[in-house]
Amino acid sequence: MSKLLRKPMQETISEGVTLVHDVNKKNSDLRYVGFKVIDVEPGAKYEETLEKEECCIVALTGKINVKEGNESFENIGTRESVFEKKPTDSVYVSNDRTYEVEAVTKARVALCYSPSEKQLPTKLIKAEDNGIEDRGKYSNKRHVHNILPDSDPSANSLLVVEVFTEGGNFSSYPPHKHDQDNLPEESFLEESYYHEMDPPQGFVFQRVYTDDRSLDETMTVENGDVVEVPVGYHPVGVPDGYTSYYLNVMAGPTRIWKFHNDPDHEWILDRK
Repeated sequence: MSKLLRKPMQETISEGVTLVHDVNKKNSDLRYVGFKVIDVEPGAKYEETLEKEECCIVALTGKINVKEGNESFENIGTRESVFEKKPTDSVYVSNDRTYEVEAVTKARVALCYSPSEKQLPTKLIKAEDNGIEDRGKYSNKRHVHNILPDSDPSANSLLVVEVFTEGGNFSSYPPHKHDQDNLPEESFLEESYYHEMDPPQGFVFQRVYTDDRSLDETMTVENGDVVEVPVGYHPVGVPDGYTSYYLNVMAGPTRIWKFHNDPDHEWILDRK
């Protein structure tokens, strides 16, 4: 199996809390992006003290309460399935703080991390504050929920976005990369993809490759998998009959998303 592809762990870490994924500096090649997924049963709690990291807590499904210091956000989360295709609520927590997540209903929660030195206010990112857009044309269409875009100054490093792609379409396409610290042309951003499929027995194909092919891996990605993108181009292809969802986390030395298309495939943008 590819070293970039992560299968769900399903590790019980406390009563009512299951660790589904844990991607961090110690077990991956990522230095700017960390990512966890937890399943939390009603009434169960997950607590974490952040050191020099910031965190975006995304209520993927179900309803949760989030507390940090004097801040308390109750009954946040908007959907029972990501494939309801409506935005959800998230909470940003800065470095050197302790937060608690409590499940009101059975919930799946994504925890998105990146290095941070400067404390910023804890913030509820309401579902209605997500920027919604449709990108692409032909067989390159996707629907996007921008949770923490680079236009939002609420975070120091984190960029977080949800993407829906219908069957027969490609996403993150034409293949693009952001692995050079060469602004204003391109920014260096690592990335993680958390994938779900509808129906859940579906799969997508994701390729991660560099210009010199020193990295070139094509993966069959199933429901609940995570793909790490330390460098390189990273397109996703969705088979007919299935809908793809993925949650992207990006972070790097500069909080701006400037990507570079693969010159061999950029021509598709200018088709008549």
